[in-house]
Amino acid sequence: MLTVKGEGCITLTNEQIGQEEEPEIIYIPDEEGNEEEFEVIMKFEVDGSDAKYMMVVPLDSEDEETDEVYAFRYEEDGDDLQLFMIENDEEWAIVEETFNTLVDELDGGAENG
Repeated sequence: MLTVKGEGCITLTNEQIGQEEEPEIIYIPDEEGNEEEFEVIMKFEVDGSDAKYMMVVPLDSEDEETDEVYAFRYEEDGDDLQLFMIENDEEWAIVEETFNTLVDELDGGAENG
């Protein structure tokens, strides 16, 4: 079961998306109820919080240069997954900063700073 409560969006180049293990695919219904495939590219928790976040990209992206990356707060209950919109600017800033830091570390950006 998958419940979508909303979404946020940032842009990420394909070079920034590491593909080292078997991709995790989730299906998110659009406004018309059609399920769209998304690949989970990252899951993380923010220090000092119980909240868990995931970043996903659509599998059928039309733009080869960049993908839109959607950020969700999520909760798991057994096999059920619920996605929640990141609703306030403060939470979004924390998620975006954590994501960018993790991407920099994956790219080796921390060594170049």
